[in-house]
Amino acid sequence: QVQLVESGGGLVQPGGSLRLSCAASEIPLDDFATAWFRQAPGKEREGVGCISSSDGSTYYADSVKGRFTISRDNAKKTVYLQMNSLKPEDTAVYYCATDLGPCTVVADDFASWGQGTQVTVSS
Repeated sequence: QVQLVESGGGLVQPGGSLRLSCAASEIPLDDFATAWFRQAPGKEREGVGCISSSDGSTYYADSVKGRFTISRDNAKKTVYLQMNSLKPEDTAVYYCATDLGPCTVVADDFASWGQGTQVTVSS
């Protein structure tokens, strides 16, 4: 099982930016997807977006589209979530997850999860 570690969370003002990192212990040889999820207290886990290893295609939830960008650096075995124009409703614990297969934001599709990193957007 791939081990994942998220980092980069913190406290930012509305309109600010953060870049989250998801470092993997290994990169599978087969096609795989890495997704970002978030969960606020008392709320359901929400898919943020994903990136595919096969063609680099990405998907973003409507709530973050145009503000968040997912990218990858294979040499560093890291997937990034660049978050711009942050809003208070973006406050949550952010998790990355990965598994073999296509790019989805269905939590049950992912076997490997990071520990999460807290993002707080507040004045």
